[in-house]
Amino acid sequence: MSAFFVLDRLPALDGVAPADAAEAFRDLPGLALLESARSGRAGRWSILVADPADVLVGASSGRDPFAAARRALARLDRTRIPVGTVPFAGGLVGHLGYDLGRRFETVPGLATDDQGLPDLRLGLHTWAVTWSRRDGRAWVAGRALDGDTAGLARAIADVRERAAAVGPACARGVASGPGAEPAELPPITPLVFASGTDRTAWSAGVAAVRAAIAAGELYQANLARRLAAPFTGDPWTIYRRLRVGEPAAFAAYLDLGAQPAIRSAGRHAAGGDRSGDRRGPHEGGRQAIISASPEPFVSLDAAGRVRADPIKGTRTRGRTRAEDRALAADLLASPKDRAENTMIVDVLRNDLGRVCQPGSVGAPRLWRLERTASVQHLVSTITGRLAPGRDAFDLLAATFPGGSVTGAPKIRAMALIEALEPVRRGPYCGAALWVDAAGAMGSSILIRTFVADGQRLTLHVGGGITWRSDAEAEWDETRAKAAGPLRAIAGREAGEEEP
Repeated sequence: MSAFFVLDRLPALDGVAPADAAEAFRDLPGLALLESARSGRAGRWSILVADPADVLVGASSGRDPFAAARRALARLDRTRIPVGTVPFAGGLVGHLGYDLGRRFETVPGLATDDQGLPDLRLGLHTWAVTWSRRDGRAWVAGRALDGDTAGLARAIADVRERAAAVGPACARGVASGPGAEPAELPPITPLVFASGTDRTAWSAGVAAVRAAIAAGELYQANLARRLAAPFTGDPWTIYRRLRVGEPAAFAAYLDLGAQPAIRSAGRHAAGGDRSGDRRGPHEGGRQAIISASPEPFVSLDAAGRVRADPIKGTRTRGRTRAEDRALAADLLASPKDRAENTMIVDVLRNDLGRVCQPGSVGAPRLWRLERTASVQHLVSTITGRLAPGRDAFDLLAATFPGGSVTGAPKIRAMALIEALEPVRRGPYCGAALWVDAAGAMGSSILIRTFVADGQRLTLHVGGGITWRSDAEAEWDETRAKAAGPLRAIAGREAGEEEP
């Protein structure tokens, strides 16, 4: 390795749960943990970063929303990472909000933005700690910023010093190995979440989607509702509990900093979600994105290979092994769910075709069953090879937001979502991502995701609505999707019995 690029083993953190290791970095700003907290085909790596050299907030103006991101990434050394080691050695880490999609598609502005979070927030990171879930081994990597090799050396030395203190402390309370769990769960006050959409409004939304389908406007649309509870505490306590209670292949914690002083938010859609009302100037709590997502978005490796694994089709987990298998069999045999999944595959094939080499896009696997702690899904795989001259940002522009969380056709589905959902989605259905300076990228779709906005903790839940959809069944599906994350943090939806 050169003075401009560092990649080395970090034995002090071997077998240490990434959430435990992150405790030693919490005094630094901009902590981000993208964690493979559940074994699975796609979730292998966990990445920890903090103390970014720069933070990009909001998409760039002009024709290219990623112009500033491209410039920031170009400041880092671009040495290729050796094959067979780690996926990320320094670059951009953060999130894209769902409404960044307005930069790529024309959608009317109707819903209320009562959280005011940016449509893009990316930290520029010169170093990263990375774990392989397969063997639990840890690595430290880094890239010089603007040629500053001395600065890189200091940063890596600080990481090693913190790691040396973490290892022995965690070893006393955590069994080693790639699946190690955090030593202790922090206490938390039980939270009761209110839905901003009641059953009557939900049924009307489902009916509106079905009417649009009957009119030939679209084939399906993803409809969601938002749950909210007052919360000004430490979002990290929520992540620690969520990561254990609802482990996910694409768990994420993204620190967004302290909420600035604000005044009352503006208008609300008539009859819509009023849980975002804010009155008078005040200082809010810390803001963060806390995700237990089972779904990757799009990935790009150093060789230009592209992959997407959309989820469509859901059943709850059974209380017994026999019931679990029966529910899985019902899902696998369901014409409605298979058709819904296939339509999203077609959307993503079209999206990837915009930036991939002609003839390279395919769907090698359809309708496989994947399970989380609380639900089971149908998942398909779409692959391609990026065309020459294209990069990770071109791939994002072509595919964002994901077809599995919008519908088919995508633009009409997005317009209908805007008309039917009373509040903007914010980070929900956007993406958590990393982009390495050498060009590779990994991302997840922000579903099963809590957002701490400084005043509340919110959780969106939704599903794909087709002509065959029944409003009551779709409502029950949203409750099933919410149940796992809520139970993990000692929360519940209003109207449900206490756990």
